[in-house]
Amino acid sequence: MPDVTRAALNCEAFGAEGITVHPRPDERHIRYSDVREIRPLLKTEFNIEGNPTVPSFVDLVLEVVPDQVTMVPDSHSAITSNAGWNTLENRDLLTDLCKTFKAKGIRTSIFIDPDPRMAEGAAACGADRVELYTADYAAEFPQNPEKAIARYLETAKRARECGLGLNAGHDLSLENLAYFIRTIPWTDEVSIGHALISDALYMGLEKTIQAYLSEIRKK
Repeated sequence: MPDVTRAALNCEAFGAEGITVHPRPDERHIRYSDVREIRPLLKTEFNIEGNPTVPSFVDLVLEVVPDQVTMVPDSHSAITSNAGWNTLENRDLLTDLCKTFKAKGIRTSIFIDPDPRMAEGAAACGADRVELYTADYAAEFPQNPEKAIARYLETAKRARECGLGLNAGHDLSLENLAYFIRTIPWTDEVSIGHALISDALYMGLEKTIQAYLSEIRKK
């Protein structure tokens, strides 16, 4: 409990346009077996994120062949993802991984901090997209939304200039999501987990997903 597969399929049925999973080696959030069970049942986008320096993670991605893999440099001891890749220092590693995943037809996304240089580095690695780590944006948003998003907007513009698609994730919520999308309207995808499930405790899963979709579609 809970039934992860049932929850994923319900999210899809309630309008979610994609499902993201983050299997860690200790399987504390989702088990590898859950990933294998979910994959053939989903009809929408399937994104697997995790640390590709873990051989078992790479093997899992190549086995189930998701629509997208998001490479995140989280350590084994991290409670949750807390930083993006330095795409300049890790260029050789990330380039090899992009080639490996893309050879299987998997779209590649690299998790980065809001820094235009990291976007440039991701493009040099051969990635298809970057995912902006939005924890700082969420933390600063209540005090000064314009200041909070400034580095993200700069990085998003550079990513677009480099031909990269743009994803975003971490601490996005009903309070800060619409402003992010309005300011960076070429955002391709947002991954929302903790806030969505927390809201669902009060609103129910179906109404919560509809609320997030409404925020995304606001003009």
